[in-house]
Amino acid sequence: MHPSMADLQAPLRPKRKKDFVDFFVQFRWILVIFVVLPISFSIYFLTYLGDVKSAMKSEKKRQKEHEENVNKVVNRLKQRNPTKDGLVCTARKPYIAVGMRNVDYKRARHFEVDLAAFRNIIEIDKERMVAKVEPLVNMGQITRATVPMNLALAVVAELDDLTVGGLINGYGIEGSSHIYGLFSDTVVALEVVLADGRVVRATKDNEFSDLFYAIPWSQGTLGLMVSAEIKLIPVKEYMKLTYKPARGNLRELAQAYTDSFAPRDGDQSKVPDFVEGMIYNPSEGVFMTGVYASKEEAKKKGNVINNQRWWFKPWFYQHAQKALKKGEFVEYIPTRDYYHRHTRCLYWEGKLILPFADQWWFRWFLGWIMPPKVSLLKATQGDAIRNYYHDKHVIQDLLVPLYKVGDALEFVHREMEVYPIWLCPHRMFKLPLKTMVFPESGFEVHQRQGDTSYAQMFTDIGVYYAPGPVLRGEEYNGSEAVHNLEQWLIDNHGFQPQYAVSELTEKNFWRMFDGGLYEQCRRKYGAVGTFMSVYYKSKKGRKTEKDVQEAEAAILEPAHAEEA
Repeated sequence: MHPSMADLQAPLRPKRKKDFVDFFVQFRWILVIFVVLPISFSIYFLTYLGDVKSAMKSEKKRQKEHEENVNKVVNRLKQRNPTKDGLVCTARKPYIAVGMRNVDYKRARHFEVDLAAFRNIIEIDKERMVAKVEPLVNMGQITRATVPMNLALAVVAELDDLTVGGLINGYGIEGSSHIYGLFSDTVVALEVVLADGRVVRATKDNEFSDLFYAIPWSQGTLGLMVSAEIKLIPVKEYMKLTYKPARGNLRELAQAYTDSFAPRDGDQSKVPDFVEGMIYNPSEGVFMTGVYASKEEAKKKGNVINNQRWWFKPWFYQHAQKALKKGEFVEYIPTRDYYHRHTRCLYWEGKLILPFADQWWFRWFLGWIMPPKVSLLKATQGDAIRNYYHDKHVIQDLLVPLYKVGDALEFVHREMEVYPIWLCPHRMFKLPLKTMVFPESGFEVHQRQGDTSYAQMFTDIGVYYAPGPVLRGEEYNGSEAVHNLEQWLIDNHGFQPQYAVSELTEKNFWRMFDGGLYEQCRRKYGAVGTFMSVYYKSKKGRKTEKDVQEAEAAILEPAHAEEA
């Protein structure tokens, strides 16, 4: 029997006393408007000029610069004295990363390698349908180059700021992932500088295939990625997007979402190019499906064109919500506008950062300087604010098998009561090697909706916002809720992307992820004692000099014991 809505009611919690941090968070918008937004806009503009300058260089010149920069990295690694210099890390400032994870490990003693120059698109090969890019190339830069050619990466992560290196070493998803998998599944080859300074090209079928499969989710702890070759697909100028409202309990919404992109009869011709779902409250959601459309089709009389990227446009999630009032509707959105539809409002997080930024007057007059850079928002928060957000705010993604979405939504409602919720399906492929994330064993036998013989359908459930109890001013223990969430994921063969704030112990981290191939590659490619382990790197909290030394000693002992 399914639980009724009465069973889903969150427990009654006592009211919470406010303190100075609440006051600061409430008026943080002043700092954001007068400091963060102007600096963000300047950085975006300078970055754009850098992209334009890079695009003007000949392919030959970009390739030559790339080789010179790789040699600098190799020479820098060779300068390291392992007994004195500590573990290798990149020289990016701790606040630059987009994720919410604490990057305090960079404050402890480390041997820094600067990868800042690696932000060029080296080549777009139309013959092989592959883009060769450096790790700091971001999504905005790559769509600016490819979409005018009617090409795109098979998976384009939504936010402009997300970089290729982060999406491969970590995790990346988009509305096309139900066909192509996660961002890392679309990679054809990786160029990696190993701990000993060797530069190797890893593909799924050369002698470095183990490294190729081990790098996704490894957070840069196996080697330094210096370029990636990524699959391109042909696209058209517009996305024909259908907005479909749904009502019912959370399980019924989960089923409506599944039906929107996974035909019950398994007919692949009915599968759309893009899928996304948003659940606005426990009984209402809107599911969007998109198919690429030509300019000629989009401009036919009677069709509605929505140039979504204009700064004064309503925020995308609020625009989609209109389907709940007016029923199903269809529009044509320019393809690049569609890819980056959540950038300006950072999904719905923008509403918490700037409560009035979605109002028409703000959009018209200041919408053009949105969004604030996530890295700058992190830079302007002290420990008290950071701890407040860790405990009173949720930024989590749950990767769960598609058939468990209903269970997951009910769990999130009980524990966190966060709305809206983002839904995006993705294939989890059965690979020749068991990687850190992997489908359930025997999934192919069950023939569940959305599954094929070679891939199990998963869904990313994006939970980003302040929980209901916090908004109502009640007591709420965010750390405990995240801990419960992680336990639920372990019990249900789900995964938590490591950019999120994690409460996992080392034992539970390796219960969630499979460490076999990763540990094997760590030893084989000399990463042990050179790069921090992935668990330690994603662990919450500060890492002091002493912590780092102890972690190094613990890492090195078993390695030396094996050598002996």
